[in-house]
Amino acid sequence: MSSSRTARERVRAELTREITDIARGQLAVDGAAGLSLRAVAREMGMVSSAVYRYFPSRDDLLTALIIDGYNAVGEAVEQADAARPREDHTGRWLAVCHAVRGWALAHPHEYALLYGSPVPGYRAPADTVAAAVRDTVVYGRIISDAWHAGTLNPPDICPPPPPSFAEDAARVREMMPEVPDDVVARALIVWTGLFGWIGFELFGQFTNAILDPGTAFDHAAHCHARFLGLPG
Repeated sequence: MSSSRTARERVRAELTREITDIARGQLAVDGAAGLSLRAVAREMGMVSSAVYRYFPSRDDLLTALIIDGYNAVGEAVEQADAARPREDHTGRWLAVCHAVRGWALAHPHEYALLYGSPVPGYRAPADTVAAAVRDTVVYGRIISDAWHAGTLNPPDICPPPPPSFAEDAARVREMMPEVPDDVVARALIVWTGLFGWIGFELFGQFTNAILDPGTAFDHAAHCHARFLGLPG
């Protein structure tokens, strides 16, 4: 009975993988809003009711794709960070930046699903949160490590964050313990700036403006590092 159950689980895992692979192909053609379980079933040569046994609704399939995508970004960032010496905080930051961009360029439609326009009618469940913060946890650890090592020296070019930011900073600080509010604010500015830059590149806003996007991105990542106060 155990062997039979294992075989069933293996078949289910393989079919689940096939469904999500086909769904990713649909993202490239029709976008997330056009994702259809019936279309997936047709491409697999299955009746739609069979696919519904794996994913009861389109939103369940979207959630699976989103979790897979966040985990893939998180894994890329974790590997990039682990490949650098722990005390090389600037090198870790730059490696993380390039890991996110590299994944985005290799998987533009999945990146759009994660960081592009919201899918009409879809509301991401709490199940996505753990995967979504994997990359952010790494980023926060770099900032926290640099702060505690005494190598973080933010330039005095910004006004202090407003008092209303204190409550927000307390929540964000869970990922970078003991880091002061002004550094938390800079971290948010830089992290969103990174994804904003990647989004501009990926979605064509830099067309005919930035002719060497890789070099320009690397420059931006270095500037972000200096803004944070990481060593040059």
